[in-house]
Amino acid sequence: MINEEDQRQKPELSVRGISASQGISYGQIFVYIQSDVEVPVFQVEKNKVAGEIARFEQALMVTRQQIQKIMAEVEKNLGAEEARIFDAHLLVLEDQALITETVRELEKTRTNVETCFNRIAQRYIKAFEEIDDEYLRERGGDIRDVAQRVLANLLGRTNQTLSKLVEKRIVVANDISPSDAAGIDSSQALGMVTDSGSKTSHAVIVARSMKIPAVVGVRDFTTKVQAGDWVLVDGYEGVVILNPSESTLIRYGQIQRQKQSYEQRLFEANSLPAITLDGVKLTLRANIEKVDEVELVKNYHADGVGLFRTEFLYLNSPEAPSEESQYTAYRTLAEQLAPSPVVVRSLDLGGDKPAQSQAHLFPKENNPFLGYRAIRFCLDQTELFKVQLRAILRASAHGNIQLMYPMISGREELGRANEILAECKAELSQKGIAFNKELKVGSMIEIPSAAMTADLLARDCDFFSIGTNDLIQYLIAIDRVNDRIAHLYEPTHPAVLRTLRHVVVEAHRAKIKVSVCGEMAGDPLYTPLLFGLGVDELSMTPPLLPAAKHILRNMTMSDAKKLAQMAMAMSSPKDINALCERFSADRLKA
Repeated sequence: MINEEDQRQKPELSVRGISASQGISYGQIFVYIQSDVEVPVFQVEKNKVAGEIARFEQALMVTRQQIQKIMAEVEKNLGAEEARIFDAHLLVLEDQALITETVRELEKTRTNVETCFNRIAQRYIKAFEEIDDEYLRERGGDIRDVAQRVLANLLGRTNQTLSKLVEKRIVVANDISPSDAAGIDSSQALGMVTDSGSKTSHAVIVARSMKIPAVVGVRDFTTKVQAGDWVLVDGYEGVVILNPSESTLIRYGQIQRQKQSYEQRLFEANSLPAITLDGVKLTLRANIEKVDEVELVKNYHADGVGLFRTEFLYLNSPEAPSEESQYTAYRTLAEQLAPSPVVVRSLDLGGDKPAQSQAHLFPKENNPFLGYRAIRFCLDQTELFKVQLRAILRASAHGNIQLMYPMISGREELGRANEILAECKAELSQKGIAFNKELKVGSMIEIPSAAMTADLLARDCDFFSIGTNDLIQYLIAIDRVNDRIAHLYEPTHPAVLRTLRHVVVEAHRAKIKVSVCGEMAGDPLYTPLLFGLGVDELSMTPPLLPAAKHILRNMTMSDAKKLAQMAMAMSSPKDINALCERFSADRLKA
């Protein structure tokens, strides 16, 4: 074992990753090595195929029992919300497409069932890994985790777990699966560092629930450390410091005290209204993708839902959700959150987000992010689109439902979408089915062509919602999920600010409101800037709302407008970012 005195003799190494779970921890490392199950390949005689299928069914049953046991333990130790993480794992095991394709592969090739299952599972995993959306990409991890467990059961092997840490340690791994994370001994784990992963991985969700500081995406960190090394994990800034010096430890002790004081202020701000010091009431809404997240919206006192991502109803289902099942989901949201608005985004599936039930409709594309997706897909698959629109219209009779189209590139697309909506209204009226005839309809602004023609789009919709994630990467040609150039993704690029301002001016000229629902909206650094530019509403992941409220309650709207004016006059993204940091720093300390 390396003691702290020996550690001080080693040079300090600071590396940066992605801040995933807030907090600061210091301790010795436990290196967790979890390799994939090695799958043997051999031929199966025709008369033994039935036996292989029986083995497969048995492995699925055992895996289901194991996951249900994990769920029970997580619910007991962390709560029902965290246990629901594993609903997705059970859905994988019940996925008839995955099971049927495995059996078909077995019968066709007469190769052992482990190999057949692994081939099909890897095909699904690869499809998810190519998805642009970070949250959906991480769902490929669910399939990988379940697949490894099924393979281990087929081969009669037992997976290594993190449930028996002998001493308090910071866990360092290449990656941590949801099952691994659920098994972590919270009394012994001080923190978590992984080579890969993102903010939306299930391991991170569990870490947050256990209040374990975590930093992910620290590339090759496992190759730089050994068991027993001392490390400091800064889950606030996404920094990991190997062999921290005494002065570094003293500095972080001060930072920790400041952060704890700040978190207490955020807790106090959570239930307070978002009103500036000069009396301006501002609107903060929530982004969600599941109906059961309604409680989060309420607990964080959001002003309704600014973005409900409907593709999650499609992604894990072997069949497209029916009109009735969608209606039930949208109606539940409307009723539970009434009279607050619920903005439902129509289907954002496409080449980068292929649902199992529609996989056959998507051609292989060289650049799916610019291809057959979102509104383009819906305008082509009109019957599928109309099923969703009718469900949304019917739900609008039970609360403040609003509709929003994604990836609109111009007025013709918006007009065609509205024509199909009008057809759906006529169909429902003919049948005597109630809906809100004044349903508000908005357009997402996430393509430069939409931003540049905002004056034209504003004639045909009731509001705009700016999706900054796509808009920024399209504007400055930066793939934000490409590690090699992600550092060039700059929300404060002058082109971004000018585009935001242009959209706001044209929207207000047409007397419609503008919200921002991308990641930029959830960063308190940019909250004053966005409102200063004239944005009417922000929508973000619910846990980010208290920080936004706190900074709004400690600034004046007049100061935010001055900040925006200064930023618009500057040419350097870094200088604009620094300006925002200085503005926010004082307000966040208040």
